[in-house]
Amino acid sequence: MGRVEGKVAFITGAARGQGRSHAIRLAQEGADIIAIDVCEKIPGTVYDGATEEDLAETVRQVEALDRRIVASKADVRDFAALKAAVDDGVAQLGRLDIVSANAGISTSPGPAESMSDETWQTMIDINLTGVWHTAKAAIPALKAGGRGGSIILTSSAAGLMGYPNVSHYVSAKHGVVGLMRTLALELAPDMIRVNSVHPTQVDTDMIQNEATYRLFMPDNPNPTRDDFAPASQAMNALPIPWVEAVDISNAVLFLASDEARYITGVTLPVDAGAVIK
Repeated sequence: MGRVEGKVAFITGAARGQGRSHAIRLAQEGADIIAIDVCEKIPGTVYDGATEEDLAETVRQVEALDRRIVASKADVRDFAALKAAVDDGVAQLGRLDIVSANAGISTSPGPAESMSDETWQTMIDINLTGVWHTAKAAIPALKAGGRGGSIILTSSAAGLMGYPNVSHYVSAKHGVVGLMRTLALELAPDMIRVNSVHPTQVDTDMIQNEATYRLFMPDNPNPTRDDFAPASQAMNALPIPWVEAVDISNAVLFLASDEARYITGVTLPVDAGAVIK
């Protein structure tokens, strides 16, 4: 029997990257999936947005594992859309047990003193308020099930330490930790556990783009992925430049499973030692 056999997981940002990886990993271990993604480019981001075709590929891969999935286009800034997605998914799949608040963005870096209000606000709206919206939309269904549950909020190594030129990202990811700790206390009487995961650099489009390369290598006129690898590796204690999405998915799976049945309020780094370096 799978580690989350018979359970249903709600995952945001599920069209690609970590979100798709989480959906597949949980489905491999027996879960059905409620998946949402905004499926468009967010203004200010420095990489292409996910597409509806990407979300359809997530559906295809989950269904290939003989699991059910209910997928829809929704923006985590839109609470009503999130609530509708959860309610529709629960109506079709019958329950809700696991929440992965994974959706997030990175935008153009720069010093705090010169950052635009729009850049700051977009980051907070998606990477912090969107996480709160996700939990708020899902909590009633988790409580109604009467079986407890697990909420996993995706933060970052930047939720546990500071980094220059990304004050908005660091602030949002630190805020996720405060939200996680508060929800863990509020939901404990219902046996709903709340934890956060804190990745280092993950090999997805969010870091594999020219803007990120230039942030790390401002003097390189034409930086490449290979050029970026040693600069990225310098962030980590282990001699690797980045982790894979499945490494985060394995942590999400553990926190979602009964193996972690008494773990709540924890910040779990999956960071190759970045936060202790």
